[in-house]
Amino acid sequence: MLNLVLFEPEIPNNTGSLIRLSANMGASLHLIKPFGFEITDKRLRRAGLDYKELANVVEYENFEDYLAKARPQRLFAVSSKVDQIYTDPVYQSGDSFLFGPETRGLPQEILDQYPGITLPMQAGSRSLNLSNCVSIVAYEAWRQIGFVGKVSK
Repeated sequence: MLNLVLFEPEIPNNTGSLIRLSANMGASLHLIKPFGFEITDKRLRRAGLDYKELANVVEYENFEDYLAKARPQRLFAVSSKVDQIYTDPVYQSGDSFLFGPETRGLPQEILDQYPGITLPMQAGSRSLNLSNCVSIVAYEAWRQIGFVGKVSK
């Protein structure tokens, strides 16, 4: 399956929404500390509803801890500071997508180490909301791998 990775997330509502997203698509959600909120924040719980029990959420002390424990097969850094459009790569089950903090994005040293992907925007735009960005990228990757695990009704 896919791995959604939040590097030092700052806004609890975004993280809560992504708990719900990851539960519904069968992705793992990896959260790299420090957080800009308490993991027990009521805004996180409200946005995630009761999906935390249904989601695979893993917390890490820092980026090195994430790399050592998660051992990502392929890691894509998602940023507005790169040129490759998110629909260009051919994704595989097990791929990981790293998203930076809402106010500052990923550090340059991380962007220099991993292939970057971006979402196209109009000239003059700075960025998209984090949970929207993760959703767009995650569903494209899931589509490419055939919506593995999808339940037909």
